[in-house]
Parts: sequence; structure tokens; C-alpha cells
Amino acid sequence: MRDVAIVEAPSVLGLRPTGVEDLAPALLGAGLAEALAAQPAGRVEPPPYDPRRDAATGVLNPDGIAAYSAQLADAVGAVLDGGRFPLVLGGDCSVLLGALLALRRRDRHGLLFLDGHTDFYQPEAEPAGEAASMELALATGRGPRPLADLEGRGPLVRDEDVVALGFRDAEESAAYGMQPLPDGLHALDLHTVRALGAGEAARRAVGLLTGSGGGAGYWVHLDVDVLDDAVMPAVDYRLPDGLSWQELETVLGTALAGDGAAGLTVTIFNPRLDPGGTIARRLTGCLLRAFGVPR
Repeated sequence: MRDVAIVEAPSVLGLRPTGVEDLAPALLGAGLAEALAAQPAGRVEPPPYDPRRDAATGVLNPDGIAAYSAQLADAVGAVLDGGRFPLVLGGDCSVLLGALLALRRRDRHGLLFLDGHTDFYQPEAEPAGEAASMELALATGRGPRPLADLEGRGPLVRDEDVVALGFRDAEESAAYGMQPLPDGLHALDLHTVRALGAGEAARRAVGLLTGSGGGAGYWVHLDVDVLDDAVMPAVDYRLPDGLSWQELETVLGTALAGDGAAGLTVTIFNPRLDPGGTIARRLTGCLLRAFGVPR
């Protein structure tokens, strides 16, 4: 059982105020912290949301995201320094930048990126300028410097230290003109995961991350829209198909089983689209089983 500390990161600076800012209260209300025996490690409040697209970068709230990432990195770093496992509850996917910045301040790490979308847009191809559709590109050093070069540290993670798993947006991203994933980044799309089986795909992903030379482990990022739209409709950008609950549990459980995982972000779940709380309870149960807590 990991010694978990929960950091609440209710930022929607990379998206818009749709309800994903309420993710943490929904999962905590479903008993996540108690079942994990997790310590509270603070709530990092974002600066005010600005709906205007920045003229210089083409991104919404670039300065706010950069400042927030540094503050979130401080909170995640304090958890790491205390010997605990940081569980960051978003918010939108741009909170990944703060988590990775905390690791980048310390050592070279990898990233297991679980998302229904590849989130590799450049600003000119992203229709609304949302960093939540760009965070993987930004984390690997691509995009406007204020976000792609946080604290002057360059890429937060190297291409070869990333495994993107479970995405299914190839047709959509091509239609919008998203830049392609680089050759060095390891990509296991939904079709590949299904062909291999979730367990084997997860084992391959962990093998790539632990054998990449990073040496200091990897961060796990979960955007819940990696799940099948039929079982996870409580997201803002829906796509048909996706992983089943059991497949996600298998992938997460494999990723969290050893000593390699350094932390976990959970993002994009929108409780306003789950008025009865059924999906929140199901997601909580999935996370708990992945951590090895029987439910």
C-alpha cells in the first residue's frame, strides 16, 4: 500500500469553467481519501480565468498556467520530499505541467500518458487555444516558450521517455491539422492496446519507461476520457469507443504495482455531467483497485 498524499488542483485555465474544477470534491466525497488512508496535501487555487485568447502565444491563460504550474510543482515537490506518493486531482489536463515540473526540478523521469486524445496540438491548430489539448506537446518542449520552457528548464520530459496509451483521436486530430507525434515517442493507440490486451500493453509501456534510461521512475497521467464513452460520458470532449473499466484498472494497476510510478494525475471528469454521483463512485472504485485496495 502506497503512502498517498492528495493534492487538489482545480485549475481550468487550460480549458474553461465547465465543471472539471469539481473533480476533487466529487472523488473525495465518494471516499477516495479514506479508503487510501491518504493525507491531504493542500489545494492549489488557480488565478482568475481569462476567456480571451492571448495574442502573442495563441493560448488561453498562458501566464496564469505558467504561474500555476510553478505553484503546483511546489506542492507536489513537498509531497515527494516527504517520501509520499502524490495523487493530483484536477482540473483540466494542463495540471500535468505542474506535476512534471516538480519531477524536472529533481531528475529525469518518464511519463505514462493515458488519454483518449493525444493532446499534441500546436496553438494555430487548436480551435479554442486550450492548453488542455496541447499539454503533451508542451511537456515535450513544443509550443510557446512561456509554457514549453517553464523556469528555463527546457522539455519537462524527453520524447523517448513518453508512452501514450489508449488514444483514439487520429482522424479528428488529422482533420484539425495537429502536428504528428514524434517518431521517438512511444505510441500505443486503442487499436494496439486491444490487439495486445490491456495487461500486455501495460507491461510493455512500463518496460519502455523503466528501460528508457530515465532511472528515476515515471509519472502516470489519467484523462478519464480514455474510458469508453459509453461508461464515461461525464467529460467535455466525447469520442466513441475507449477502454473498459476493467482495461483501465488493469493498465493502472500494472503501472502502479512496482516502484516505478512517482505520482498520478486524474483529470477531466466533470461531476456536473454525473448528477447522481454514480460515475464518481465507479471511478473511485477503479482507482482504489488500481492502488491495490479491495472494493
